[in-house]
Amino acid sequence: MFVAVIMVVVVVASVAFHVFSPWWFSPLASNWGYIDSTMVLTFAITGAVFAAVVLFVAYCLYRFRHQEGRKASYEPENKRLEGWLTALTAGGVIAMLTPGLFVWAQYVEVPDTATDIEVVGQQWLWSFRLPGADGKLGAADNRLIGGDNTLGVSPNDPRGRMIC
Repeated sequence: MFVAVIMVVVVVASVAFHVFSPWWFSPLASNWGYIDSTMVLTFAITGAVFAAVVLFVAYCLYRFRHQEGRKASYEPENKRLEGWLTALTAGGVIAMLTPGLFVWAQYVEVPDTATDIEVVGQQWLWSFRLPGADGKLGAADNRLIGGDNTLGVSPNDPRGRMIC
């Protein structure tokens, strides 16, 4: 019974520390608030599951503690319990993954104002190839790569330019 009480105290202390904690997320960026919201939702779900599991174990420790004259029964399979646990687990996974999928879709969406560039990085040497006025990269050829033309930009193509 002492262990069950300690487990309840751990849950209460954990929740209290989380609620009254001075440490919290600092905003990632002004346009990424949805990532912070998804993290808070994930912590809330996992925290609720943590509290539920630990409190359930504490309840079982108290309810099924040793008592004189009581005999344990062995039930290797319980279809109803397995169905409930599977459904609850699936619901929890769905609740945590769904917001993350929407956040990921926003994160990987290419803005309308994006442009293609080519960047090659080596130690102490970065080369950038920017598009021309039409928004397209100029022609390049591996045979033109040299010390002063690290991207192989064709000098005869007016589109695009290389910045070293």
